[in-house]
Amino acid sequence: MSYRLEQGGLRIDRSRRIGFSFDGRGTEGFAGDTLASALLGTGRRVMGRSFKYHRPRGPVTCGADEPNALVNLGQGGRAEPNQRATVTELFEGLTATSQNRWPSLAFDVGAINARLSRFLPAGFYYKTFLWPRSFWKHVYEPVIRASAGLGRPPEGPDADRYEHLNVHADLLVAGGGVAGLQAALMAGRAGVSVLLVEETAHWGGRAVIDAATDGARIDGQPVADWVAAAVAELGSMANVTMRLRTVAAGLYDHGFALAWERVTDHRPWDDAPRHRLWRIRARHVVTATGALERPIAFPGNDLPGVMLAGAVREYLTGYGVAVGREVVVVTNNDDAYRTAHALKAAGVRVPAILDVRSGVASGAPAAAREAGFRVLERSAIAKVTGGSSVEAVTLTSGETIICDAVAMSGGYSPVVHLWSHTGGKLLWDETQAHFRPDPDRAPLAADGGAAATAAGAATGGLTLAETLASGGQAAQAALTRLGHAEADAATIATAEPEDVLPMKPVWMMPAEATAAQRQKMWLDYQNDVKVSDVQLAQREGYESVEHAKRYTTLGMATDQGKLSNINGLAILAQAKGEAIPQVGTTTFRPPYVPISMGSIAGEARGGLFQPIRRTPMHALHDEAGAVWEPVGHWRRPFAYPQKGETRDEAVQREIAQVRGRVAMLDASTLGKIVVKGPDAGRFLDMIYTNMMSTLKVGRCRYGLICSENGFLIDDGVVARLGEDEFLCHTTTGGADRIHGHMEEWLQTEWWDWQVYTANVTEQWAQVAVAGPKAREVLESLGGLDLARDTLPFMSWTEGRLGDIPARVFRISFSGELSYEIAVPASRGPELWRALRRAGKPHGIVPYGTEAMHILRAEKGFVMIGDETDGTVIPQDLGLDWAISKKKDDYIGKRAQMRPHMADPERWKLVGLETLDGSVLSHAALALEDGQNALGQRRTQGRVTSTYRSPTLNRGIAMGLVRHGPDRMGEVLEFSRVTGGTVQVRIVDPVLYDKEGKRQDV
Repeated sequence: MSYRLEQGGLRIDRSRRIGFSFDGRGTEGFAGDTLASALLGTGRRVMGRSFKYHRPRGPVTCGADEPNALVNLGQGGRAEPNQRATVTELFEGLTATSQNRWPSLAFDVGAINARLSRFLPAGFYYKTFLWPRSFWKHVYEPVIRASAGLGRPPEGPDADRYEHLNVHADLLVAGGGVAGLQAALMAGRAGVSVLLVEETAHWGGRAVIDAATDGARIDGQPVADWVAAAVAELGSMANVTMRLRTVAAGLYDHGFALAWERVTDHRPWDDAPRHRLWRIRARHVVTATGALERPIAFPGNDLPGVMLAGAVREYLTGYGVAVGREVVVVTNNDDAYRTAHALKAAGVRVPAILDVRSGVASGAPAAAREAGFRVLERSAIAKVTGGSSVEAVTLTSGETIICDAVAMSGGYSPVVHLWSHTGGKLLWDETQAHFRPDPDRAPLAADGGAAATAAGAATGGLTLAETLASGGQAAQAALTRLGHAEADAATIATAEPEDVLPMKPVWMMPAEATAAQRQKMWLDYQNDVKVSDVQLAQREGYESVEHAKRYTTLGMATDQGKLSNINGLAILAQAKGEAIPQVGTTTFRPPYVPISMGSIAGEARGGLFQPIRRTPMHALHDEAGAVWEPVGHWRRPFAYPQKGETRDEAVQREIAQVRGRVAMLDASTLGKIVVKGPDAGRFLDMIYTNMMSTLKVGRCRYGLICSENGFLIDDGVVARLGEDEFLCHTTTGGADRIHGHMEEWLQTEWWDWQVYTANVTEQWAQVAVAGPKAREVLESLGGLDLARDTLPFMSWTEGRLGDIPARVFRISFSGELSYEIAVPASRGPELWRALRRAGKPHGIVPYGTEAMHILRAEKGFVMIGDETDGTVIPQDLGLDWAISKKKDDYIGKRAQMRPHMADPERWKLVGLETLDGSVLSHAALALEDGQNALGQRRTQGRVTSTYRSPTLNRGIAMGLVRHGPDRMGEVLEFSRVTGGTVQVRIVDPVLYDKEGKRQDV
């Protein structure tokens, strides 16, 4: 049976038919339809099954608050589960399947759960799955995992693409109803930059639909005409950006907001990105997010055909679909009367309007009686009967009314999510029985002023006149915050005030329901949470609203409680005998609606999921036969095997070349952070454990960086470039992390210090030239005096090396005479080629990261990430000399004074050599007699770095050992990965040129 009306439907184009399929059955709708409206138009009501009891469910709303009509959309790479049919716009070829049922939607074996509902109350899983213990692994867990979830996850790679967009705006207006349009118009006319976003595909909100029934006007013209004129004017403003199908999903500190745009969901053939994630910085936000209609809990209120009155009106007026032939209206407020009038005008019979209020002799009820409606005051539903659809309702008076649909309205709740995300507080409005924003406790901006202003129905003003007025007031408040003069109040559009009778809070009917009736009153439709479940939770001690939520799963469905939370906490308050404000609300967390994982990732997928960073000389390393190694996001040469060489042989050759003559290393990946400003010196004194403010211009100093917990997180050489400027080198993987560390402390702790930092890692190419012949190679290029006395160890100079502008640092990580040359990144390949030519007489070769690691280990230099693991402090590594005794504080100092940090039993760094010359295993453990409480062998140390040294012709290692520095020469037993143990002697970690003569020639 078709429920599509012969005419009408503001949202649809009857001249364009759209073919689609649902559960394999092809059918048609009209352009502009949603999947839900198209299916309802064909007479299909059941679109899904509830999660727990697998009860048949149809749409109850027409928007993003829909808990029931969830479907799997698309196939293959475009499959997506749990999509709301109520907001899915119809397009040619759309394929949808119902979910959470087997074998079919009409016959679902899982429906047996409904017959077992008395054994599956709230929290039953907390009590059932504890005993017998042996059942968990083989019975309970497999069954739970097989039953969990609703839709099926997509298979294969996502066929669509997504993007991120970063924007700045003076004003973000969230919501394109008449209040949002009013606010955007006034702000746009004042010249501020405005971003206006609307969640749906239509401007004007529910005012356009309502006006089609009650004939409301704005400034004397039809609402639809006013909306069209406002949209046209806004569209002509260069300072205004407008986006439909874009929901403001989250509001965060400092005016940062996320918005999610469904760009091509309604036209998947388009080559544009499917979704776009907007990252917005706004100076002020207007939350014109509207209000959501509430259901009423009565027995059988989950049957397909029981819908919100506003949704019934939307389907009728917007899409030309009658949800039934005979519709009973039940309400506690005036708004549902609009639905009754709309139904009658469309030829749908309304057997009765049930109004729970008494004394409704004026206003909307009186007008309804005059129009011929049967209005029953102080009347309520005692039961809805039917199988997979509504067949009749029984009133508390005992009367039974034959009908095939119920339009219910329990009042409206302002959408306060955005307002609440950053700390905006709420007021309980006793008259309207809802929470609304407290204008005196708005979300705070960085300067202490209001970061947001609420407007429209989101403030609790539900009439058209109130909505327009609050939109104008919000615009005026925003303009004041932005430093503009308030707009002329005469420019605020107006509408005729409405004669509205007070609503009567009703959370369940009948009010004195029996236990059996309460077990059929549904609060959370998707999770099958009933009035009886919340009352049970309260009786069992879960009196906090957050605890009750988790015990019953109320509001934990995909709609995140938009439809159920207020009703649920009201039932909880009644059970506790407390007022609703005392019970409070659950926490509003972003995002407001589910947003796709693809839009969160954006372009970060496939090869771009973790972009590979390459140095300017990457191609030259490839030409030289480099074997690559990932180091953080970078790719660095591990070694350069020559023809016929293994990797190990190449590493041995490269080390011999460094020790014997000269070799070169691409060090461009080392982090380079410029710290500049009058307070740069004292800032670095806090960042590093040693003193940097006393460093002379032209000199370098090795420094350590600790976390606030005292643990060593990075190290590197600091060069003073000028009185107020330093260059801080970090480890390859540490540049971004340490730059963020610096910025966090500057912004949160030392915000008034005059310091500027910049990560310039990629602006410079850097090459280390190491070996006894290093100076000769560089001097052959000409341009700089690099003599020992002119450029001593741990100093730097700059000028031109050959024809290339360069900054040369006299530092060494190999223990040999060494220079690191930094040049602009674009000149890096040129420098590399020039050094190869200049070093040819000396047999210069490139060396890779493995040779570098062995060279530094021979010298006893520590490596962040090898000798450290997040639990190591500088004192563990014998680096006490790098901790200043002259300054009062540095980040981590107080943490290092804790008893555990100063414990003499901490493991300390030592060198290790096997008695048989073999190479120790990585992370091998130093064993000792006895067992711990778990029956494991006791340990007294571990290996941190281990290699075969061609210089010493044996295995070398460093490690952390209890009292290690005091046990020189002692032999310990270390574990082998292959089994057994090996004898290891504790030695000095500096195994080569302990006096440092070779690096200071």
